[in-house]
Formats: sequence, C-alpha cells, structure tokens
Amino acid sequence: MSKDIKTPFGKITPGVSLFPIYYLLFMYGFVYIFPYGKNLIGISWFDWLRSEDGPLEWLQFFEYVLSSLLAGLIFVRRKKKKEINSLIWLLIAFLSLIIAGEEISWGERLTGVGITSISDLNVQGETNFHNLPFFHNYLLDPVFEISCIFLGWFGWRKFKNIDAFPNKEFSLYFLFVALFYFYFDISWASTTEQIRNDQEIFEFLLSTGIFLHCLKNLRIRFNKKVIK
Repeated sequence: MSKDIKTPFGKITPGVSLFPIYYLLFMYGFVYIFPYGKNLIGISWFDWLRSEDGPLEWLQFFEYVLSSLLAGLIFVRRKKKKEINSLIWLLIAFLSLIIAGEEISWGERLTGVGITSISDLNVQGETNFHNLPFFHNYLLDPVFEISCIFLGWFGWRKFKNIDAFPNKEFSLYFLFVALFYFYFDISWASTTEQIRNDQEIFEFLLSTGIFLHCLKNLRIRFNKKVIK
C-alpha cells in the first residue's frame, strides 16, 4: 500500500497504489516533450515508446509471461485445486500466456514465420487473433473496458474472499485503461476528431497491474510457508 504523502496542508494517505498516476505524468509531462528523438532515432521518444513492436509492447510481453509463471506457481502451491480461487489462478496463468503469445504474434515478429491464412485476414497483417477484423472492430475495445472495470473495481468490491482478483491497491492500473478505451471510442463516435491512439501507453499499466498482483500473492504464500 502507498505510503503517506506529505503536503503543505497535511498528510494524505492513499488507499491505492499511485504508480499509474506518476507513470502517466512522467510519460505525458516529460517523455512527450523530451527533445532530440527525431535527430537520434528518427521519431520522438514518446512515439518510439508507444510504437507497435516498441519497448512498451515488449515489456508487456515479458510481464505477461512472468505473470503466467507466477499464477501457475500459485495454483500448484494451493492445496485445494478444485476450489474457485485455484481455478481462477489457473485461468490467469492460461490467459496471460495466451496474451503474451498474441503480443508477439506467436513468434512471427521474431522469426518472420507466420500462418498466411490468418495474416491475410489480419488488420495488421500478422499471425494473431485479436486483430482479426470482427474481433478487432467490434469486440476488442469493449473487452478491455469491461475486464478492466471488473479488475479495477467490481472484482475486489463484490468478491472479497477471492484473492485471485486484484485487490483495491491495484485499482488504478486497470481503471485508467478502461477510461482511455472508453474515451477513445466515444471520441470516435462524436463529431470531433478521434483522439490519438496511445493504447500501448495504457496497456502497459494493465500488464503491470496483473504482474504485480501475481507477484504480491506469490510472496504472501511464500511468507506463510516460512512462518509455518
């Protein structure tokens, strides 16, 4: 949990992790205006970080792989494998691995080898499923919005006994993602120009939130074992 923040008006004790706020302030307040990117790498530092197949997307890949491993370890260490908590941890491990594979188009970005029948239909011309036209155009954004609202608010409020769902501490990692995609879609449907697609900037918060959630719970289980 976040520590007290000292201000001229007294202490503020946040109930959630404030890293997402610091991260967004850093990205839009510092990296966004950081100079000489075009001179050194051909594009701005901000655009480089948020680019497709850029640093943030690769960080997401590694976080999802690690989350899959951590969630898998948590499942293995649970005694009651068939209870709902254990099954959700197993689901997190499975989905994290699937998302990691999707992030790098199942290795096509590394090897250049893909499945032509899929890449020909794909919006980005790659071997992945989340960019197939129907899913990409109609389902992808609502899935982000609904799942992030669930992970960032509904899950910990309504299912407090299920530790497989992220607790209140990690709320902002998911709610900012839901807010971005909601605003992105609303701007598309409005009479104004659609806002810029900074999805990688925000999706990094989602992968980080899941990773930190898995890491925290694995540490708790190890600590309990040590105490025993």
